[in-house]
Amino acid sequence: MLQNELKEIRTQLRLAMNGVISTSMREKGIVYKLNFGVPLPEIKQIAATHKPDSELAAALWKEDIRECKLLAAMLQPTGTFYPEIADIWVESMPNAEIAQHTVQNLFCRLPYASQKAYEWMASEDEMFQQCGYLILARLFMQGLRPNERSADEFLDQARTALHASLPVRRAAVSALQKYQTLDEAAREAGEKILRETGI
Repeated sequence: MLQNELKEIRTQLRLAMNGVISTSMREKGIVYKLNFGVPLPEIKQIAATHKPDSELAAALWKEDIRECKLLAAMLQPTGTFYPEIADIWVESMPNAEIAQHTVQNLFCRLPYASQKAYEWMASEDEMFQQCGYLILARLFMQGLRPNERSADEFLDQARTALHASLPVRRAAVSALQKYQTLDEAAREAGEKILRETGI
């Protein structure tokens, strides 16, 4: 049953293949073992034809194929996605594109999203840091207000992250900008950090 569904998904992806997009991504340094170049709206349409299922999502995630990883995040039910599985997914994340879409379609909807964001933000690993800031950016957009201790921790970590690699820096700046929309004090605190680092 699972194998049949995976086969059907591969067929759907082949039919929606776009060589121009996959070539353009490769030229920009976004490399996958296999990239069909399927545009995001079409990937969403394919996801809509399948029922969310954790076994299917796990099998798709294991594939080193861009579209399979994007579909995995769309088809993984939040109720059966445990914190330790989230860690495993981040460990095997190939690049910023997958990080962004996995956060958007799955991570920011998890009941423990905020807890993981703070844990990952403080990690030594840059992919974990990136995902942590991307989750916080989404949660701040949804109106999440951190308590004073959490806010201080976020601002301290973000200050350090602004000197990290470009993907981490981008994610941290995005989280800071969303944090600034919460209230005047947050706006000023974020502004101060961005000014200090000349961003």
